[in-house]
Amino acid sequence: MAILPVPSATFCTSTAATVIPRNSHAFPSNSPAALSCSSSTAQSIAAKHCRRIRLAIFCAQRASGMNEMLKEDKASSSDSAASTSAVSPAGNHELLTFFGARTEEDLLSGVRREAVDGGLPQSVARGMEELYENYRNAVFQSGVPKAEEIVLSNMATVFDRIILDVKDPFEFSPHHRAIREPFDYYMFVQNYIRPLIDFRRSYVGNTSLFNEMEDKLKQGENIILISNHQTEADPAVIALLLESTHPYLAENMIYVAGDRVLVDPLCKPFSMGRNLLCVYSKKHMYDFPEQVEMKLKANTRSLKEMAVLLRGGSNIIWIAASGGRDRPDHVSREWCPAPFDPLSVDNMRRLVEHAGVTGNIYPLAILCYNIMPPPLQVEKEVGEKRLISFHGVGLSVAPKVDFHAVSAATKDPEEAKVVYCSGLFDSVNQQYNVLKSAIHGNQGLKASTPTVSLSQPWQS
Repeated sequence: MAILPVPSATFCTSTAATVIPRNSHAFPSNSPAALSCSSSTAQSIAAKHCRRIRLAIFCAQRASGMNEMLKEDKASSSDSAASTSAVSPAGNHELLTFFGARTEEDLLSGVRREAVDGGLPQSVARGMEELYENYRNAVFQSGVPKAEEIVLSNMATVFDRIILDVKDPFEFSPHHRAIREPFDYYMFVQNYIRPLIDFRRSYVGNTSLFNEMEDKLKQGENIILISNHQTEADPAVIALLLESTHPYLAENMIYVAGDRVLVDPLCKPFSMGRNLLCVYSKKHMYDFPEQVEMKLKANTRSLKEMAVLLRGGSNIIWIAASGGRDRPDHVSREWCPAPFDPLSVDNMRRLVEHAGVTGNIYPLAILCYNIMPPPLQVEKEVGEKRLISFHGVGLSVAPKVDFHAVSAATKDPEEAKVVYCSGLFDSVNQQYNVLKSAIHGNQGLKASTPTVSLSQPWQS
Protein backbone atom coordinates (compact mmCIF):
# COMPACT_ATOMS: atom_id res chain seq x y z
CA MET A 1 0.00 0.00 0.00
CA ALA A 2 1.24 3.51 -0.68
CA ILE A 3 0.53 7.21 -0.72
CA LEU A 4 0.12 9.05 -4.03
CA PRO A 5 3.14 11.12 -5.12
CA VAL A 6 1.45 13.54 -7.53
CA PRO A 7 1.41 17.27 -8.29
CA SER A 8 -0.84 19.15 -5.86
CA ALA A 9 -2.38 21.16 -8.69
CA THR A 10 -4.35 18.09 -9.69
CA PHE A 11 -6.47 18.16 -6.56
CA CYS A 12 -9.21 20.43 -7.93
CA THR A 13 -10.40 17.98 -10.60
CA SER A 14 -14.16 18.11 -11.14
CA THR A 15 -15.65 14.63 -11.41
CA ALA A 16 -18.84 12.59 -11.04
CA ALA A 17 -19.90 10.13 -8.36
CA THR A 18 -19.88 6.39 -7.82
CA VAL A 19 -20.65 4.22 -4.80
CA ILE A 20 -19.94 0.52 -4.33
CA PRO A 21 -21.77 -0.93 -1.33
CA ARG A 22 -21.61 -4.62 -0.45
CA ASN A 23 -21.85 -6.55 2.81
CA SER A 24 -21.08 -9.92 4.39
CA HIS A 25 -20.50 -11.31 7.87
CA ALA A 26 -18.38 -14.01 9.45
CA PHE A 27 -17.00 -14.77 12.88
CA PRO A 28 -13.35 -15.78 13.26
CA SER A 29 -13.43 -19.57 13.12
CA ASN A 30 -11.20 -19.93 16.17
CA SER A 31 -13.15 -17.39 18.24
CA PRO A 32 -15.80 -18.34 20.79
CA ALA A 33 -18.43 -16.65 18.65
CA ALA A 34 -17.80 -19.18 15.90
CA LEU A 35 -17.59 -22.18 18.21
CA SER A 36 -20.84 -21.71 20.09
CA CYS A 37 -23.99 -19.69 19.74
CA SER A 38 -26.19 -19.34 22.80
CA SER A 39 -29.58 -17.70 22.64
CA SER A 40 -28.15 -14.45 23.96
CA THR A 41 -25.39 -14.57 21.37
CA ALA A 42 -27.97 -15.20 18.68
CA GLN A 43 -29.85 -12.10 19.76
CA SER A 44 -26.61 -10.12 19.62
CA ILE A 45 -25.87 -11.41 16.14
CA ALA A 46 -29.37 -10.56 15.01
CA ALA A 47 -28.99 -7.03 16.31
CA LYS A 48 -25.72 -6.60 14.45
CA HIS A 49 -27.33 -7.90 11.25
CA CYS A 50 -30.20 -5.46 11.61
CA ARG A 51 -27.78 -2.60 11.97
CA ARG A 52 -25.80 -3.71 8.96
CA ILE A 53 -28.90 -4.13 6.82
CA ARG A 54 -30.11 -0.63 7.77
CA LEU A 55 -26.82 0.80 6.56
CA ALA A 56 -26.97 -1.23 3.35
CA ILE A 57 -30.54 -0.06 2.66
CA PHE A 58 -29.34 3.52 2.97
CA CYS A 59 -26.66 2.96 0.39
CA ALA A 60 -29.15 1.19 -1.87
CA GLN A 61 -30.86 4.51 -2.37
CA ARG A 62 -27.64 5.80 -3.93
CA ALA A 63 -26.59 2.87 -6.12
CA SER A 64 -28.31 0.37 -8.40
CA GLY A 65 -28.24 -3.34 -7.85
CA MET A 66 -28.29 -3.23 -4.06
CA ASN A 67 -31.23 -5.61 -3.73
CA GLU A 68 -29.24 -8.32 -5.44
CA MET A 69 -26.26 -7.65 -3.19
CA LEU A 70 -28.41 -7.96 -0.09
CA LYS A 71 -29.61 -11.37 -1.30
CA GLU A 72 -26.01 -12.45 -1.74
CA ASP A 73 -25.21 -11.04 1.70
CA LYS A 74 -27.82 -13.17 3.45
CA ALA A 75 -26.46 -16.31 1.84
CA SER A 76 -22.83 -15.49 2.60
CA SER A 77 -23.63 -14.47 6.20
CA SER A 78 -25.15 -17.83 7.14
CA ASP A 79 -22.45 -19.74 5.30
CA SER A 80 -19.55 -17.76 6.77
CA ALA A 81 -20.68 -17.96 10.39
CA ALA A 82 -20.71 -21.76 10.23
CA SER A 83 -17.69 -22.31 8.02
CA THR A 84 -14.20 -23.49 8.86
CA SER A 85 -11.13 -21.63 7.72
CA ALA A 86 -10.88 -23.66 4.52
CA VAL A 87 -11.36 -21.78 1.28
CA SER A 88 -14.32 -22.98 -0.76
CA PRO A 89 -13.96 -22.89 -4.55
CA ALA A 90 -17.75 -22.97 -5.00
CA GLY A 91 -18.94 -20.64 -7.70
CA ASN A 92 -15.69 -20.75 -9.62
CA HIS A 93 -16.32 -22.12 -13.11
CA GLU A 94 -12.67 -22.25 -14.17
CA LEU A 95 -10.56 -25.41 -14.32
CA LEU A 96 -8.94 -26.06 -10.92
CA THR A 97 -5.51 -27.63 -11.36
CA PHE A 98 -5.05 -28.44 -7.67
CA PHE A 99 -8.64 -28.98 -6.54
CA GLY A 100 -8.23 -32.77 -6.34
CA ALA A 101 -4.98 -32.62 -4.34
CA ARG A 102 -5.21 -34.81 -1.25
CA THR A 103 -1.69 -34.52 0.10
CA GLU A 104 1.14 -32.05 0.38
CA GLU A 105 3.05 -34.01 -2.24
CA ASP A 106 0.11 -33.72 -4.66
CA LEU A 107 0.29 -29.93 -4.37
CA LEU A 108 4.04 -29.53 -4.61
CA SER A 109 4.50 -32.06 -7.40
CA GLY A 110 1.81 -30.20 -9.34
CA VAL A 111 3.77 -26.96 -8.97
CA ARG A 112 6.97 -28.65 -10.11
CA ARG A 113 5.17 -30.22 -13.07
CA GLU A 114 3.83 -26.82 -14.17
CA ALA A 115 7.36 -25.39 -13.94
CA VAL A 116 8.87 -28.24 -16.00
CA ASP A 117 6.12 -27.91 -18.61
CA GLY A 118 6.81 -24.18 -18.91
CA GLY A 119 3.52 -23.08 -17.34
CA LEU A 120 5.32 -21.39 -14.44
CA PRO A 121 8.57 -19.43 -14.26
CA GLN A 122 11.05 -21.25 -12.01
CA SER A 123 11.24 -18.26 -9.66
CA VAL A 124 7.47 -18.27 -9.17
CA ALA A 125 7.44 -22.05 -8.61
CA ARG A 126 10.12 -21.73 -5.92
CA GLY A 127 8.16 -18.91 -4.30
CA MET A 128 5.00 -21.04 -4.25
CA GLU A 129 6.78 -23.95 -2.54
CA GLU A 130 8.28 -21.58 0.01
CA LEU A 131 4.88 -19.98 0.60
CA TYR A 132 3.34 -23.39 1.17
CA GLU A 133 5.96 -24.42 3.71
CA ASN A 134 5.71 -21.18 5.68
CA TYR A 135 1.90 -21.13 5.64
CA ARG A 136 1.73 -24.79 6.70
CA ASN A 137 4.06 -24.22 9.63
CA ALA A 138 2.12 -21.15 10.78
CA VAL A 139 -1.28 -22.86 10.65
CA PHE A 140 0.05 -25.95 12.43
CA GLN A 141 1.47 -23.62 15.09
CA SER A 142 -2.01 -22.21 15.69
CA GLY A 143 -3.45 -25.49 16.94
CA VAL A 144 -6.64 -24.87 14.95
CA PRO A 145 -8.73 -28.03 14.41
CA LYS A 146 -8.28 -29.75 11.04
CA ALA A 147 -5.12 -27.76 10.38
CA GLU A 148 -3.89 -30.12 7.66
CA GLU A 149 -7.21 -29.97 5.83
CA ILE A 150 -7.24 -26.17 6.04
CA VAL A 151 -3.70 -25.86 4.72
CA LEU A 152 -4.31 -28.20 1.78
CA SER A 153 -7.62 -26.57 0.83
CA ASN A 154 -6.39 -22.98 1.16
CA MET A 155 -3.06 -23.57 -0.57
CA ALA A 156 -4.68 -25.52 -3.41
CA THR A 157 -6.87 -22.50 -4.08
CA VAL A 158 -3.94 -20.10 -3.79
CA PHE A 159 -1.90 -22.16 -6.25
CA ASP A 160 -4.78 -22.27 -8.72
CA ARG A 161 -5.24 -18.50 -8.52
CA ILE A 162 -1.51 -17.89 -9.03
CA ILE A 163 -1.23 -20.20 -12.03
CA LEU A 164 -4.41 -18.82 -13.57
CA ASP A 165 -3.00 -15.30 -13.35
CA VAL A 166 0.42 -16.30 -14.69
CA LYS A 167 -1.24 -17.82 -17.75
CA ASP A 168 -3.81 -15.04 -18.16
CA PRO A 169 -2.54 -11.96 -16.26
CA PHE A 170 -5.13 -9.74 -14.64
CA GLU A 171 -4.64 -6.00 -15.11
CA PHE A 172 -5.80 -3.65 -12.38
CA SER A 173 -7.65 -0.49 -13.32
CA PRO A 174 -6.85 2.76 -11.41
CA HIS A 175 -9.91 2.08 -9.25
CA HIS A 176 -10.24 -1.66 -8.76
CA ARG A 177 -13.43 -3.10 -7.31
CA ALA A 178 -13.15 -6.32 -5.33
CA ILE A 179 -13.97 -9.36 -7.47
CA ARG A 180 -16.78 -11.29 -5.78
CA GLU A 181 -18.00 -13.57 -8.57
CA PRO A 182 -17.90 -16.07 -10.15
CA PHE A 183 -15.05 -16.60 -7.68
CA ASP A 184 -15.20 -14.66 -4.41
CA TYR A 185 -11.68 -13.29 -4.00
CA TYR A 186 -12.69 -11.33 -0.89
CA MET A 187 -13.69 -14.40 1.11
CA PHE A 188 -10.76 -16.33 -0.35
CA VAL A 189 -8.39 -13.81 1.28
CA GLN A 190 -10.35 -13.65 4.53
CA ASN A 191 -10.31 -17.41 4.96
CA TYR A 192 -6.64 -17.64 4.03
CA ILE A 193 -5.50 -15.08 6.63
CA ARG A 194 -8.01 -16.10 9.34
CA PRO A 195 -6.02 -19.13 10.66
CA LEU A 196 -2.95 -16.91 11.12
CA ILE A 197 -4.65 -14.66 13.69
CA ASP A 198 -4.68 -15.59 17.36
CA PHE A 199 -8.02 -14.01 18.25
CA ARG A 200 -7.46 -14.79 21.93
CA ARG A 201 -4.61 -12.26 21.89
CA SER A 202 -6.07 -9.76 19.42
CA TYR A 203 -7.75 -6.45 20.25
CA VAL A 204 -9.66 -3.54 18.77
CA GLY A 205 -9.38 -0.06 20.23
CA ASN A 206 -12.33 2.35 20.47
CA THR A 207 -14.97 0.33 18.63
CA SER A 208 -17.53 3.08 19.27
CA LEU A 209 -15.69 5.27 16.78
CA PHE A 210 -16.34 2.71 14.05
CA ASN A 211 -20.05 3.15 14.90
CA GLU A 212 -19.53 6.88 14.44
CA MET A 213 -17.96 6.27 11.04
CA GLU A 214 -20.92 4.20 9.89
CA ASP A 215 -23.28 6.98 10.97
CA LYS A 216 -21.29 9.53 8.98
CA LEU A 217 -21.28 7.28 5.92
CA LYS A 218 -25.06 7.02 6.18
CA GLN A 219 -25.20 10.82 6.14
CA GLY A 220 -23.24 10.88 2.88
CA GLU A 221 -19.93 11.95 4.43
CA ASN A 222 -16.51 10.56 3.57
CA ILE A 223 -14.10 8.85 5.95
CA ILE A 224 -10.32 8.91 5.50
CA LEU A 225 -8.16 6.65 7.65
CA ILE A 226 -4.58 7.91 7.95
CA SER A 227 -2.72 4.83 9.06
CA ASN A 228 0.59 3.12 9.56
CA HIS A 229 1.19 0.05 7.39
CA GLN A 230 2.81 -3.21 8.48
CA THR A 231 2.16 -6.11 6.12
CA GLU A 232 0.66 -7.13 2.81
CA ALA A 233 -2.09 -8.68 4.93
CA ASP A 234 -3.18 -5.37 6.54
CA PRO A 235 -6.49 -5.15 4.62
CA ALA A 236 -7.45 -8.69 5.60
CA VAL A 237 -6.45 -8.11 9.22
CA ILE A 238 -8.56 -4.94 9.37
CA ALA A 239 -11.54 -6.72 7.82
CA LEU A 240 -11.23 -9.77 10.09
CA LEU A 241 -11.14 -7.62 13.22
CA LEU A 242 -14.19 -5.62 12.09
CA GLU A 243 -16.33 -8.28 10.41
CA SER A 244 -18.28 -9.36 13.50
CA THR A 245 -19.39 -5.83 14.38
CA HIS A 246 -18.86 -3.68 11.30
CA PRO A 247 -19.03 -5.91 8.20
CA TYR A 248 -20.04 -2.99 6.01
CA LEU A 249 -16.81 -1.15 6.80
CA ALA A 250 -14.83 -4.37 6.42
CA GLU A 251 -16.08 -5.05 2.90
CA ASN A 252 -16.41 -1.54 1.52
CA MET A 253 -13.16 -0.01 2.68
CA ILE A 254 -11.00 1.21 -0.22
CA TYR A 255 -7.23 0.86 0.09
CA VAL A 256 -4.63 2.99 -1.63
CA ALA A 257 -2.33 0.24 -2.93
CA GLY A 258 1.21 0.42 -4.27
CA ASP A 259 2.19 -1.33 -7.48
CA ARG A 260 4.13 -4.11 -5.73
CA VAL A 261 0.97 -5.91 -4.63
CA LEU A 262 -0.48 -5.47 -8.13
CA VAL A 263 2.34 -7.13 -10.06
CA ASP A 264 3.86 -9.78 -7.77
CA PRO A 265 2.42 -13.15 -8.94
CA LEU A 266 2.20 -14.45 -5.36
CA CYS A 267 0.36 -11.34 -4.20
CA LYS A 268 -1.96 -10.43 -7.07
CA PRO A 269 -4.77 -12.90 -6.26
CA PHE A 270 -5.01 -11.45 -2.74
CA SER A 271 -5.18 -7.89 -4.08
CA MET A 272 -8.01 -8.85 -6.44
CA GLY A 273 -10.29 -9.32 -3.42
CA ARG A 274 -9.99 -5.69 -2.23
CA ASN A 275 -11.36 -2.35 -3.32
CA LEU A 276 -8.22 -0.49 -4.40
CA LEU A 277 -6.96 2.81 -5.68
CA CYS A 278 -3.82 1.71 -7.50
CA VAL A 279 -0.72 3.88 -7.40
CA TYR A 280 3.04 3.75 -7.75
CA SER A 281 4.72 4.14 -4.38
CA LYS A 282 7.02 7.06 -3.69
CA LYS A 283 9.57 4.58 -2.35
CA HIS A 284 9.78 2.88 -5.74
CA MET A 285 9.04 5.84 -8.01
CA TYR A 286 12.65 6.14 -9.22
CA ASP A 287 13.70 2.48 -9.20
CA PHE A 288 13.71 2.59 -12.99
CA PRO A 289 14.18 6.17 -14.32
CA GLU A 290 12.69 5.38 -17.72
CA GLN A 291 9.37 4.55 -16.02
CA VAL A 292 9.00 7.71 -13.93
CA GLU A 293 6.85 9.62 -16.41
CA MET A 294 4.54 6.64 -16.91
CA LYS A 295 4.19 6.19 -13.16
CA LEU A 296 3.36 9.85 -12.55
CA LYS A 297 0.67 9.79 -15.24
CA ALA A 298 -0.80 6.61 -13.77
CA ASN A 299 -0.91 8.21 -10.33
CA THR A 300 -2.69 11.24 -11.75
CA ARG A 301 -5.36 8.93 -13.20
CA SER A 302 -5.75 7.25 -9.82
CA LEU A 303 -6.05 10.64 -8.15
CA LYS A 304 -8.90 11.53 -10.46
CA GLU A 305 -10.62 8.27 -9.54
CA MET A 306 -10.26 9.18 -5.88
CA ALA A 307 -11.83 12.57 -6.61
CA VAL A 308 -14.76 10.75 -8.22
CA LEU A 309 -15.28 8.69 -5.08
CA LEU A 310 -14.99 11.61 -2.68
CA ARG A 311 -17.37 13.78 -4.67
CA GLY A 312 -19.91 10.98 -4.52
CA GLY A 313 -19.70 10.75 -0.73
CA SER A 314 -20.28 7.77 1.58
CA ASN A 315 -16.82 6.32 0.96
CA ILE A 316 -14.19 5.11 3.40
CA ILE A 317 -10.57 5.18 2.21
CA TRP A 318 -7.48 3.80 3.97
CA ILE A 319 -4.08 5.28 3.19
CA ALA A 320 -0.57 4.60 4.48
CA ALA A 321 0.80 8.06 5.23
CA SER A 322 4.42 6.90 5.33
CA GLY A 323 4.29 5.62 1.76
CA GLY A 324 5.19 2.06 2.70
CA ARG A 325 5.42 -0.61 5.39
CA ASP A 326 6.88 -0.13 8.85
CA ARG A 327 10.33 -1.56 9.60
CA PRO A 328 12.15 -2.20 12.88
CA ASP A 329 14.26 0.59 14.35
CA HIS A 330 17.92 0.25 13.33
CA VAL A 331 19.12 0.63 16.92
CA SER A 332 16.47 -0.91 19.18
CA ARG A 333 15.21 -3.43 16.58
CA GLU A 334 11.71 -2.60 17.82
CA TRP A 335 8.92 -2.34 15.26
CA CYS A 336 7.17 1.03 15.23
CA PRO A 337 5.13 3.17 12.83
CA ALA A 338 7.22 4.78 10.08
CA PRO A 339 7.14 8.60 10.03
CA PHE A 340 4.32 10.16 8.05
CA ASP A 341 5.04 12.40 5.05
CA PRO A 342 3.61 15.90 5.78
CA LEU A 343 3.21 16.73 2.09
CA SER A 344 1.33 13.52 1.38
CA VAL A 345 -0.96 14.04 4.38
CA ASP A 346 -1.65 17.63 3.33
CA ASN A 347 -2.36 16.59 -0.26
CA MET A 348 -4.91 14.08 1.03
CA ARG A 349 -6.49 16.68 3.31
CA ARG A 350 -6.86 19.21 0.49
CA LEU A 351 -8.34 16.62 -1.81
CA VAL A 352 -10.95 15.86 0.84
CA GLU A 353 -11.75 19.54 1.37
CA HIS A 354 -12.15 20.19 -2.37
CA ALA A 355 -14.60 17.30 -2.80
CA GLY A 356 -17.61 19.42 -1.89
CA VAL A 357 -18.69 16.71 0.58
CA THR A 358 -17.98 16.65 4.29
CA GLY A 359 -14.86 14.62 4.99
CA ASN A 360 -13.53 13.23 8.26
CA ILE A 361 -9.91 12.23 8.82
CA TYR A 362 -9.20 9.67 11.54
CA PRO A 363 -5.82 8.34 12.75
CA LEU A 364 -5.73 4.54 12.62
CA ALA A 365 -3.11 2.24 14.14
CA ILE A 366 -2.50 -1.36 13.16
CA LEU A 367 -0.14 -3.89 14.74
CA CYS A 368 0.24 -7.15 12.82
CA TYR A 369 3.83 -7.41 11.61
CA ASN A 370 4.33 -10.81 13.26
CA ILE A 371 2.02 -12.69 10.93
CA MET A 372 3.73 -11.58 7.71
CA PRO A 373 6.70 -9.24 8.28
CA PRO A 374 8.19 -7.39 5.30
CA PRO A 375 11.89 -7.62 4.40
CA LEU A 376 14.02 -5.63 6.83
CA GLN A 377 15.07 -3.33 3.99
CA VAL A 378 13.06 -1.89 1.10
CA GLU A 379 13.81 -4.11 -1.91
CA LYS A 380 13.95 -2.89 -5.49
CA GLU A 381 13.07 -6.18 -7.12
CA VAL A 382 9.60 -7.76 -6.95
CA GLY A 383 9.33 -11.20 -5.34
CA GLU A 384 10.11 -10.88 -1.64
CA LYS A 385 10.37 -13.85 0.71
CA ARG A 386 7.07 -14.40 2.59
CA LEU A 387 7.65 -15.19 6.24
CA ILE A 388 4.42 -16.23 7.99
CA SER A 389 3.47 -16.96 11.60
CA PHE A 390 0.48 -17.29 13.92
CA HIS A 391 0.09 -14.33 16.28
CA GLY A 392 -2.23 -11.82 17.91
CA VAL A 393 -2.94 -8.57 16.07
CA GLY A 394 -4.46 -5.21 16.91
CA LEU A 395 -6.39 -2.32 15.41
CA SER A 396 -7.31 1.01 16.97
CA VAL A 397 -8.82 4.29 15.83
CA ALA A 398 -8.83 7.67 17.58
CA PRO A 399 -11.23 10.62 17.22
CA LYS A 400 -11.04 12.53 13.95
CA VAL A 401 -8.44 15.29 13.75
CA ASP A 402 -9.52 18.66 12.33
CA PHE A 403 -6.81 20.54 10.45
CA HIS A 404 -8.07 24.03 11.23
CA ALA A 405 -8.43 23.31 14.94
CA VAL A 406 -4.96 21.78 15.21
CA SER A 407 -3.19 24.48 13.20
CA ALA A 408 -5.16 27.50 14.46
CA ALA A 409 -2.18 28.89 16.37
CA THR A 410 0.12 28.59 13.37
CA LYS A 411 0.39 31.41 10.82
CA ASP A 412 2.88 29.73 8.49
CA PRO A 413 1.08 27.40 6.00
CA GLU A 414 4.10 25.11 5.72
CA GLU A 415 4.39 24.82 9.48
CA ALA A 416 0.66 24.09 9.67
CA LYS A 417 1.17 21.05 7.41
CA VAL A 418 3.85 19.71 9.72
CA VAL A 419 1.79 20.37 12.85
CA TYR A 420 -1.23 18.56 11.43
CA CYS A 421 0.82 15.60 10.23
CA SER A 422 2.52 15.38 13.63
CA GLY A 423 -0.86 15.36 15.38
CA LEU A 424 -2.01 12.38 13.32
CA PHE A 425 1.30 10.55 13.68
CA ASP A 426 1.43 11.09 17.45
CA SER A 427 -2.08 9.66 17.79
CA VAL A 428 -1.17 6.59 15.74
CA ASN A 429 1.94 6.06 17.87
CA GLN A 430 -0.01 6.35 21.13
CA GLN A 431 -2.56 3.82 19.95
CA TYR A 432 0.16 1.52 18.61
CA ASN A 433 1.90 1.50 21.99
CA VAL A 434 -1.33 0.50 23.72
CA LEU A 435 -1.80 -2.37 21.25
CA LYS A 436 1.82 -3.34 21.77
CA SER A 437 1.36 -3.50 25.54
CA ALA A 438 -1.78 -5.60 25.15
CA ILE A 439 -0.29 -8.08 22.66
CA HIS A 440 3.46 -8.17 23.17
CA GLY A 441 3.38 -7.07 26.80
CA ASN A 442 0.71 -9.68 27.58
CA GLN A 443 -1.42 -7.08 29.39
CA GLY A 444 -4.51 -7.83 27.33
CA LEU A 445 -7.52 -5.65 28.02
CA LYS A 446 -5.73 -4.16 31.02
CA ALA A 447 -3.55 -2.20 28.62
CA SER A 448 -6.51 0.11 27.93
CA THR A 449 -6.00 3.79 28.66
CA PRO A 450 -8.42 6.74 29.05
CA THR A 451 -8.03 7.41 25.29
CA VAL A 452 -7.81 3.84 23.96
CA SER A 453 -10.46 1.39 25.18
CA LEU A 454 -9.60 -2.14 24.07
CA SER A 455 -12.11 -4.89 23.43
CA GLN A 456 -12.55 -8.22 21.67
CA PRO A 457 -15.87 -7.68 19.88
CA TRP A 458 -15.94 -11.22 18.44
CA GLN A 459 -16.32 -12.46 22.05
CA SER A 460 -19.64 -10.65 22.63
